[in-house]
Amino acid sequence: MAVDLKLDGRVALITGSSKGIGEAVARGLAREGAVVIIHGRDRIKTEEVAHSIIAGGGRAFAVTGDLTREDQVQRLLDQAQRFVRPVEILVNNAGGSGEGSDWFTTRPDIWRDAYDRNVLAAVRVTSGLLAEMVKARWGRVINIASLAGLMPPPARPDYSAAKAAMVAMTASLAKAVAKEGITANTVSPGTIHSVSLDKAFRAAASGQGIAGDAPWAEIEPAVLPLFAQVPTGRVGTLEEISDAVAFLASPRAGYITGMNLRLDGGMWPGL
Repeated sequence: MAVDLKLDGRVALITGSSKGIGEAVARGLAREGAVVIIHGRDRIKTEEVAHSIIAGGGRAFAVTGDLTREDQVQRLLDQAQRFVRPVEILVNNAGGSGEGSDWFTTRPDIWRDAYDRNVLAAVRVTSGLLAEMVKARWGRVINIASLAGLMPPPARPDYSAAKAAMVAMTASLAKAVAKEGITANTVSPGTIHSVSLDKAFRAAASGQGIAGDAPWAEIEPAVLPLFAQVPTGRVGTLEEISDAVAFLASPRAGYITGMNLRLDGGMWPGL
């Protein structure tokens, strides 16, 4: 018997959902019956995802805007709530690592941009929707961070620091709104089979004497140890992230708040 997540008709805004993890999350929520608002900076790509969901029987709208610009954030929120309101579920997925750097090449402006793109973008959107959630006495805020925020590698220190800040931000928000019927949680993906990871793995496969166009089942076990020591012996899938987010977004997860859910195949060494 299928588990009903009771998301039918709930309205969800997923930032950065024109591709990658955000797109997978939006599609997963749409499959559960939620009305999804797709967001991106590229209007064509954003609308393509929304139209694809609609073609598959889901309900979707598209909004565009740069989340580092307060005027554009307000505009896209106004647009989203003209389509359908109130937004009850917010998934702050937009962000990313941006310009690659290490401790020998990093600059303060790279850190500022990483913080703005990841942390402040989520703060702007959350702040714009929180009052409506409080008024409705129900809401879900789910911030997509990264295992890098807990297990930072030597490279891209700005990205790891920004994702760690998102974890702390979520814990604070959860306490502030706990009595308002609103939950706030973080999801921290580890090594996930994204388009960029697939490309990197296939490039590395050639150095192992494996054809770049070989089946994934052949590439994954040979190349994964070069990138990460994952106890499960495989990378995670976008569907596994979307399933976790759908549960946290649902009424069934009403007593779960302030949590950082790690989807890392057992990489985290702590409890």
